[in-house]
Amino acid sequence: MKRLIILLSCSITFGQTYPTGQNYPPPTDLITVPTAATLMRGSFSLGMRIQDGGGMILGLRAGITDRFQFGLSYGSPNLIGDDSLRWYPRPEANLKYMLLDESITSPGVAIGLNTQGFGNFNQGDSLNRYDMKAYGFYLSASKNWKTSLGNLGFHSGVSYNFTETDDGDEDPNLFFGMDIELNPEFSVLMEYNSALNENNMTTETLAISRGGYLNAALRWTFVEHLHLELNFNNLLFDEDKVDYFKREIKIIYIEYF
Repeated sequence: MKRLIILLSCSITFGQTYPTGQNYPPPTDLITVPTAATLMRGSFSLGMRIQDGGGMILGLRAGITDRFQFGLSYGSPNLIGDDSLRWYPRPEANLKYMLLDESITSPGVAIGLNTQGFGNFNQGDSLNRYDMKAYGFYLSASKNWKTSLGNLGFHSGVSYNFTETDDGDEDPNLFFGMDIELNPEFSVLMEYNSALNENNMTTETLAISRGGYLNAALRWTFVEHLHLELNFNNLLFDEDKVDYFKREIKIIYIEYF
């Protein structure tokens, strides 16, 4: 174990940010967690998240400047299947602005708004929320290093959801994550959403996690600008409410105009 720690420490070039002009920039999002990175000006991304139960979320984001990106998303919790088709109640917004650039000694910092939650949308007088709440308004920080394998990034932030508060829980939330490139094609992602705003009133019977959402993913960039991601979500699942963790597929295409 000590040899493994020493080897990992030696392979990291501390204080060196990820080089500019790279083919695979640091991600703007992990699995669900937002990072401090934004799309470059003149670029856009198309995303498709295939959820459990036949659900699907489609999203479009564009880099308006090198610091500001704008996007919209929309979907259905049961687009694929033979049940009556249900749509989410509205398109959701995704905005992000980078406040501080990442430097050798300090992380990049961004503020943003993401109103897109995940899973089923529960309508009712005491709910009106997604199974997994959206991050809402957030402040995120990211620090990246170049290792012998590729990019290594650590990410953290605080968020406040002001659109899904009918359940009586208006607490701020905390999130953390990391990504590491194994080679130019494969990356491993991990994140933790503490879900501090999902522990009151009817949320206690709705929440399917035990102490927050721990997610992991393998991202494959098999051709330039195209990412295929296999997600393993809610690894801390509540065995009394669900039988197993969630498996999802996410496809991201990035292009320039």
